[in-house]
Amino acid sequence: MKYWLFKSEPDEFSIDDLQASGTTAWEGVRNYQARNFMRDECKKGDLVLFYHSSCKEIGVAGVAAVSKESFPDSSQFNEDSPYFDKKSSKNKPRWFCCEVKFEKKFKKVVPLKEIKENKKLKDMYLVQKGSRLSVQPVKEDEFKEVLEMSRT
Repeated sequence: MKYWLFKSEPDEFSIDDLQASGTTAWEGVRNYQARNFMRDECKKGDLVLFYHSSCKEIGVAGVAAVSKESFPDSSQFNEDSPYFDKKSSKNKPRWFCCEVKFEKKFKKVVPLKEIKENKKLKDMYLVQKGSRLSVQPVKEDEFKEVLEMSRT
């Protein structure tokens, strides 16, 4: 099993939205490295830290799990979508996503500030300078530490 952090802007799609829908395709990722993680490495059963970004309470809001492995992101074919890609075709898609399902909402968001201050998380990709990927790997011990932080 692998562990991941997926970023979402809560005014677009929040942990509450995932809880309400149960599952969602993680569409709209337009960074090749993040796409490659979802296409090549995210496997059914992997656990995901659900991260709220670009909002008042930036941080980890809960846990999801990969429920379906890589498939073409349908938003790339939809001309009305902000994620439409005219260079992509159904025969040769450029963008892939996976499906995630709701697992748990934290009682309170684990703030990025506290994650950065935690010495056990000093090597976490999220806290590295220039870390902007919306899909990124997380080590098992980092995942467990964030879970522990959610309980305090």
